Amino acid sequence: MELIWQGIRQAVQLVWAGDPLILDAALRTICISTIAVAIATMVSVPLGIWLARSHFLGNRLVVLLFRAGMALPTVFIGTVCYALFSRRGVLGPLELLYSPCGIMCGELLLAVPIIVGITHGAVKSLDPRVGETAWTLGVGTLRRGMTYVSEARIGVMLAVLTAFARCVTELGIAMIVGGNIKDQTRTLATATALETGKGEFARGMAMGTILLVVALTATCIIGWLSREQRR
Repeated sequence: MELIWQGIRQAVQLVWAGDPLILDAALRTICISTIAVAIATMVSVPLGIWLARSHFLGNRLVVLLFRAGMALPTVFIGTVCYALFSRRGVLGPLELLYSPCGIMCGELLLAVPIIVGITHGAVKSLDPRVGETAWTLGVGTLRRGMTYVSEARIGVMLAVLTAFARCVTELGIAMIVGGNIKDQTRTLATATALETGKGEFARGMAMGTILLVVALTATCIIGWLSREQRR
């Protein structure tokens, strides 16, 4: 316990002093995850709405696959991305391996099933009269989609925040695809593992604490939005 408390005290001092290694990893982590989740949102929200409001053969199977994708281990996604981005891979010429863009692509694959699955559930639970009214009024496809987003906005926000919290704290993709290269691909999760392994417990604790604060903030917002949705 003494080691933990001493590490916490030193971690607070390092964060307060603006340790460059910590700030660099934190900014890179938030930037990569924000861009990945933003792109995933633009793709996944329309897809989730379409799956919730369309009826075709295999619809349930597609939804089931996306829901199964919500539980994919990040190590598995990282391994698949490594196979695609390596020199012998299909996307090898793009040189995405060991780059921030490579991590971003991996987190994109992580975020898409989460946002699609939760958005689908939120839109599916809406009153059917929402779509019927929009269709009766002759509203176009884009406007009708915006109506669904507006009515299910809390569910969509929950989806985005959940995906962001998962991406920020993931380790497998950043380690396998990014390679944990200093000043290039080192994120808070990989830096925490590295610094702790080197014996720099205080710096590792500081980075882990930042991850914890980000995750707790997202969780608190998710909890508050869930309570508002129940109301």
